[in-house]
Amino acid sequence: MSLYLLLNLTSFSIPFIYSFEKRMHYIQWWKEVLFSISIVALFFLVWDIIFTYLGYWGFNATYLVGIDLLGLPIEEWLFFVCIPYASIFIHYAFQYFFPKVSLSLKVTNFITISLILVIIILALTNYNKAYTFYNYIFLTALLCYSYLTKNKQLPIFYITFLIILIPFFVVNGILTGSFIEEQVVWYNDSENLGIRLGTIPVEDVGYAFTLIFSSVVLIEKFKKSNLFFNVKKNML
Repeated sequence: MSLYLLLNLTSFSIPFIYSFEKRMHYIQWWKEVLFSISIVALFFLVWDIIFTYLGYWGFNATYLVGIDLLGLPIEEWLFFVCIPYASIFIHYAFQYFFPKVSLSLKVTNFITISLILVIIILALTNYNKAYTFYNYIFLTALLCYSYLTKNKQLPIFYITFLIILIPFFVVNGILTGSFIEEQVVWYNDSENLGIRLGTIPVEDVGYAFTLIFSSVVLIEKFKKSNLFFNVKKNML
């Protein structure tokens, strides 16, 4: 088993097992969760395929099983399911067990507006760095949408994302060369700011936020629309 595959499966397995926990019973939303993750993953995979082809980042075959699909190792495809699932589980578990812990609307709006201003400036002043530019443009769009729609998950997600960053730094740190001899995933620093948090490009934090919170936004939409309940009802 490759190191990258092991990281994916380990990240996924523990949250998946606890998805059947009787009180929270996270598994009841499996359709909404997996459908949302799949939609977001499709976008990120297209982005990933293009950037890999252009040489903006790539993968070390030493730590892979050797099966590629559209230029990406199979482990990279699994990454966009395993990591979001685990991260989203952390968000909803925290929300379930600590329902009163949330930022006020005033604080949330201040953080959101501040982030938008800083991130859009970083994007526009680094338009010649592909990862920095597109990553922060996508994040800005998500934050603007969340602000304009008064997303109710955002005040909680700002808190849970800080918790999610703990395992994120461990997994992504290993992928980018922490604790091992070589990198599993390498980056062309001419296409990013060249600022590392340990071995992790600083852009990866925004990348993770967009990847995970986009799924949360979709999950809530599917819950409210009763899409899967209606599909089941129409099939009867």
